[in-house]
Amino acid sequence: MNAPLIIIGSGFAAYQLVKTLRRKNSDLPIQLFTADSGDEYNKPDLSHVFTRQQTADDLISAKGQAFAMQHQIELFANTRVDEIDPNTHTITANGSRYHFSKLVLATGGSSFIPKLHGDAVNQVMTLNSLAEYRTSQHRIARAQRIVIMGGGLIGTELAMDLCASGKQVQIVEPSAHLMENLMPAFVATALEKQLRHDGVNIACLDYVVSVEHGASGLIAVTSQGSRYQADCIISAAGIIPNTALAQQAGVAVNRGIVVDKQMKTSVDDIYALGDCAEINGQVMAFLQPIVLSANVLASQLLTNTGELTLPPMITKVKTPRYPIQLGGNSHTAASWQISMTEQGIVAKGYDQNQRFCGFVVTQDNVSQTFPLLRELQASN
Repeated sequence: MNAPLIIIGSGFAAYQLVKTLRRKNSDLPIQLFTADSGDEYNKPDLSHVFTRQQTADDLISAKGQAFAMQHQIELFANTRVDEIDPNTHTITANGSRYHFSKLVLATGGSSFIPKLHGDAVNQVMTLNSLAEYRTSQHRIARAQRIVIMGGGLIGTELAMDLCASGKQVQIVEPSAHLMENLMPAFVATALEKQLRHDGVNIACLDYVVSVEHGASGLIAVTSQGSRYQADCIISAAGIIPNTALAQQAGVAVNRGIVVDKQMKTSVDDIYALGDCAEINGQVMAFLQPIVLSANVLASQLLTNTGELTLPPMITKVKTPRYPIQLGGNSHTAASWQISMTEQGIVAKGYDQNQRFCGFVVTQDNVSQTFPLLRELQASN
């Protein structure tokens, strides 16, 4: 009997691959190893749990074993993989060895917590997974004052949701404006205006250096000398791809696990997918590239065909009080054509060769997303 396909991880990427393989009517034997329960949930929903008053259990769409039965896979839940041996095509987990024909690393990413000082560093929490939310949900529900370390996509979305649920929220962001790596300053300024109007406090060009116990909770001390009283401190300072297993196995790693257009790593019969994978020098922790990557990888595993081609894609910022959608490579634009009206912003970005490369639309103008996307696709 041939060894099964082994998948390590149970996040969106891993489960998208399983679903894609089964949609292709594949009866390929699959073993899936995950350090958590393997429950299926929609990770982007974590940005809305507070206004929706959802618990961790509310987010689960399928329990791990139910998913495994439905898709005819063998699930090893709460099982951490300790080692990969490419030479023998085996992994080791809980002291046992398992043979694979092909191996997919879908190990995801972990929340980054900057180096901090103080006697309450261990009180800083993260919200990058269902398990992390389950651990912290009751404490956040009781909290009134919350400091968010980082004003990127996740930090900004969490801030708006927490504020809308009645919390006092302070963002501390090292960059000059929110989501600096994702959107231009003129859009961030409009978003910041809305957040401040709603009651969110924002401190840019600053970062937390120390977390201490205070008389009435926690104190976040910043590089600029500010001291913020808090009941909870959440790190939203970014995601680091989980690459330790790949490195141990001798797989090439840069920021993430390096893969080619077939989702192959540098080691034969080992592939990578999702937040842990680096494609064309980029780690793309968004749903659309993961879906496209899973389709290519399924074809590779079944027929050795298919290459990944990434078209211009859309990023939806989940800030309902100030909706924003971005398309293409807006973060690389050298110049902008901007229209600002009461309906919001429409901004088209152009690269150094004056070629249309991306766009940003806000508020009511998000209705122009797909016409602009079609225009962008036609110009590339």
